[in-house]
Amino acid sequence: MSPWVLHVDLDQFIAAVELLRRPELRGRPVIVGGRGDPTERAVVSTASYEAREFGVRSGMPLKVAVRKCPEAVLLPVDAPLYEAASQQVMDTLRAQPGAVVEVLGWDEAFVGVDTDDPEACARRIQADVLAATDLHCSVGIGDTKIRAKIATDFGKPQGVFRLTRDNWFEVMGERPTTALWGVGSRIGARLAGLGVETVRDLAAADPDRLAAEFGPSMGPYYGRLGRGVSSATVDDTPYIPRAHGREVTYQQNLSDPAEIATAIGSLAEQVVKDIAAEGRPCMRVHLKVRFAPFFTVARSRKLAEPTYDPGLIGDTALDLLRALHDDRPIRLLGVRAEMVPPEGGYDDQTRRTARDPRAAG
Repeated sequence: MSPWVLHVDLDQFIAAVELLRRPELRGRPVIVGGRGDPTERAVVSTASYEAREFGVRSGMPLKVAVRKCPEAVLLPVDAPLYEAASQQVMDTLRAQPGAVVEVLGWDEAFVGVDTDDPEACARRIQADVLAATDLHCSVGIGDTKIRAKIATDFGKPQGVFRLTRDNWFEVMGERPTTALWGVGSRIGARLAGLGVETVRDLAAADPDRLAAEFGPSMGPYYGRLGRGVSSATVDDTPYIPRAHGREVTYQQNLSDPAEIATAIGSLAEQVVKDIAAEGRPCMRVHLKVRFAPFFTVARSRKLAEPTYDPGLIGDTALDLLRALHDDRPIRLLGVRAEMVPPEGGYDDQTRRTARDPRAAG
């Protein structure tokens, strides 16, 4: 038997969970976000396939989404419901014979298996998840994590697709670099400035030029992405966060200094509760601020000594804000506490990202 990486991704997960308790909405465009009120500042958490046909996408302001799809049904975010459904899915994946499960978020995970028939294994996972939760999923099969992750998009919805070294360039070669997991529009633009337009271009790019543009670590990393090369080891070690953060988009812009200080203090108190539960104090404070109409700045500062003191964390964030010397009204504030590392430090697995439903949009 051979080792394989399967990437399991729930189809339109949040919308699908909502449709389980509102079956009368099946076939209609559904948008989930914020408190379900398009007059408030909030973004789309997910949209059903019917809503996506109108151009509605995750992260889009609800006001814009409603203009694109005025017939859509808007629903508020119900994080506990999604967490419960996600736990059922992950428990089902862990019950697969010989499977190692690395959770990536509410709706996706890598599954490591040893098998001579990965397609049959993928179909069994789909059937078991559907039987346990009434939710459909797509499965990407790969000989590396990056290939399995990208393969999933070719299988959606409810499908299975295999992407390996043998068909990598046939499938991906002429696609833009932004088709790669981890290459966004900004990196894609910088690559284009080097004459690197496609995945095949990136795979053949001069490593020295990539290193000169992106640094000695990220340059070679992007080159490996172009070849579909990444780890093939699925790690089920529990995720260890490096930081906890809270952010709020305010329905009315903040402009009064006292009101802003109070808002930052409140965020700092919430963050301290989160890091106290981890048992690791804050060693660096991060501030995120979005000025009206939509200009975002992030700053950070290392503390002299690690602390659980919300007053010190809040004052540090407020100092970072004042140092910007920007008096424009504020529509979003975020405070994040970067914690001291755990005993023994971090393993590579801690570089994985995980969604934090506690960040209010």
